[in-house]
Amino acid sequence: MSAPEYPTSLLRNAGFVRLALARIISVLGNGFARIALAFAVLSLPGGSPGELSLVVACQAVPQLALVLVGGVIADRVSRSALMAVSDVLGALSYGGLAAMVLSGHAPVAALCALAVTAGTATALFGPAMDGVIPQLVPSEDLQRANGLLRVGTNTSLLLGLALSGVTVAWVGAGWALAVNGLSFVVSAALTSSLRLKRRPRKPASGWADLRDGWREFASRQWLWVVVVQFSLVVAATNANAGVLGPLAASAHFGGARAWSLVVGAQALGAVAGAGVAARARVTRPILAAVLFTLPSALPPALLGVGAPLWAVVAGAFTAGVSLDFFGVLWSTTMQREVPEDALSRVSSYDWFGSLTLAPLGLALAGPAADAFGTDRMLIVCAALIVAATLAALVSPGVRSLRAPDAAQSGLLEASTAS
Repeated sequence: MSAPEYPTSLLRNAGFVRLALARIISVLGNGFARIALAFAVLSLPGGSPGELSLVVACQAVPQLALVLVGGVIADRVSRSALMAVSDVLGALSYGGLAAMVLSGHAPVAALCALAVTAGTATALFGPAMDGVIPQLVPSEDLQRANGLLRVGTNTSLLLGLALSGVTVAWVGAGWALAVNGLSFVVSAALTSSLRLKRRPRKPASGWADLRDGWREFASRQWLWVVVVQFSLVVAATNANAGVLGPLAASAHFGGARAWSLVVGAQALGAVAGAGVAARARVTRPILAAVLFTLPSALPPALLGVGAPLWAVVAGAFTAGVSLDFFGVLWSTTMQREVPEDALSRVSSYDWFGSLTLAPLGLALAGPAADAFGTDRMLIVCAALIVAATLAALVSPGVRSLRAPDAAQSGLLEASTAS
């Protein structure tokens, strides 16, 4: 059997390689920050679950408030330039957070202000990134490109998570946050070198662009149904990852090192899931993608019932496989089904809908854990994921959308029969 050709062909694409390197380096830094931010806040004098919820909610709110603006801008200007600006904002945000934590002077108001800046960077970056890949890669290679990119970034995340637990334990969370700030600097240099074409300026206003993007979004049932589903899934998984999981790890397993094992296992599963999805031939990609969100309920469920650490780690690995299988199929289907000139705006509605409940979930997770118990709230998160996913399967659009190859085969069969 001959070796697969797609990695070679994609790795000869200079633009795709630079994009992949930028994402790999940036995600490596994010791996440090994912653990460091939570334990940095909790380790501060007077740090509490409520303060942690406030800081992470301040990061999530601008992601929700500004992501539609990011989509409009990305469909009008050079997406690579917008990504570079976002990386600079991220570097300033995490550099400031690192400086405050290392200095020992980290007032909650200042932490929240920098968290808002970091969230703004994400709001601008996400829709631009979603629209860049179709500009670099031909349509027939989109699924493979999305899969290969996710394999690289997930491997980088796994390395960052593995190193972050050690870094936080040995030298403190401030240095881990500093690594993330540096990673944004390198990513900004790489994304600015892509030199993608500037989007043609449109005579229409930004409001008109938003309305056009909404029509593209709302006209596809499979799209808005899954986004509604994910508004609940993301709220539950973020509450687990940002607040409830670290609290449970601190209470039952000793803290940062144990939690880094759980998050690292999910990242390792994500590598495997993206690799499988890159080569998978799926007749109904959205139906398969939705079904693959069900195992994401495993980590909070296992933590909530007091399962041993090895079981939680195994559940996190399974969740990682499933969520990145979903991610590859979802991104590829959007890139194929949505016109390129509207893709960032439609992606921004995807981001907006998916993140709608995330700030609320993060803000309530800490106080709810104090009031009702961390374990009980973890079970609630798991139940919410399962219920939202089963409800999405009721949609005919979710069940019936076929991949281009499958749809073409169906047309040929119908033609032959007639």
